[in-house]
Amino acid sequence: MTWSNIVAVFIGSGLGGVCRFLCSRWIQSLAPQALFPWGTFAVNVAGCFVIGLLYGIFDRYSVLNPEMRLLLIVGFCGGFTTFSTFINESYQIFSGSAQHTMLALGYLLASIAVGFIMLYAGHKFIH
Repeated sequence: MTWSNIVAVFIGSGLGGVCRFLCSRWIQSLAPQALFPWGTFAVNVAGCFVIGLLYGIFDRYSVLNPEMRLLLIVGFCGGFTTFSTFINESYQIFSGSAQHTMLALGYLLASIAVGFIMLYAGHKFIH
C-alpha cells in the first residue's frame, strides 16, 4: 500500500459520496411523499451497474493504472454506494466456481439478516 493508493481512494470516496448525496436527494425529491426510499434504491442500483461496467472494462482491456482503478472502484463506487461493493464481492465469490454458489448466497443472506439485526440492536440500545 502506498500513499498514492490512499490518496486515490480518498479522492474517489469524496467524489462518490457527494454524488450519492446529490443524486439520492434529487431522485427522492421527485417523489417526496413516497415511503419507499427511491433515492437510495436508485443510487444502489446505479452503483452496481457502474461497478459492473468498470470491472468488465478492466477485465477485458488493459486500461488505466492501478491508482485510477482504486480511485474509480474502491473510492468512487465505494463512496457512491457500499452496496455496489457488497454486490460485487458476492458476484466475485459466486463466479469463482459452482461450489462457491452456496457461499455467495450465504454471504448475501447473512449480511442482510445480520446487518438488519445489528441496526435494530443498535437502535434499541440507544432507546
